[in-house]
Amino acid sequence: MTTETFDLKAHIRSIPGWPEPHVIFRDICSLLEDRIVFRKVIDLFVHRYMSYEFDAIVGIDARGFIIGAPLAYELNQGFIPVRKKGKLPGETISESYTLEYGEAEVEIQTGWLKPGHKVLLIDDLVATGGTMLAAANLLKKLGVEIVEIGAIIDLPDIGGSKKIIDAGYKVHCFCEFEGE
Repeated sequence: MTTETFDLKAHIRSIPGWPEPHVIFRDICSLLEDRIVFRKVIDLFVHRYMSYEFDAIVGIDARGFIIGAPLAYELNQGFIPVRKKGKLPGETISESYTLEYGEAEVEIQTGWLKPGHKVLLIDDLVATGGTMLAAANLLKKLGVEIVEIGAIIDLPDIGGSKKIIDAGYKVHCFCEFEGE
């Protein structure tokens, strides 16, 4: 990555009124469409985490895979997916979390991570923090330490980062959309 300034927010497409009229959707697809922009996004993560000590990168279904897998490749680490319930073969554990209208569950396979392993937990965006905390609870059940939770975007007005920090985790997001 060069020393030139990279304005990440300028490359994130905002879509008003989707999926509901009062929402402004922050679309990371605009970060992926241009190979140079995508490379710069991955480089942001690489430069942040290249000196951290950890055993694997855990990415959350589905957009956490888009960032987590190339990051794992660049940092020469394994990649472990946290998926929606029923999508992983073999032995898994699951965790429920609350959505705006109902509940959902995520799961992780139990054979890869061992007690004492250290991981980075990666997703695209922190909004309510529900999915991140559910994934963090799965890792806690496995005895795994989360070195840091990383995402591209934080929506601090929704309060997810605060919930994650209050739960005892470190969070780093590369940009935020506050009050927008």
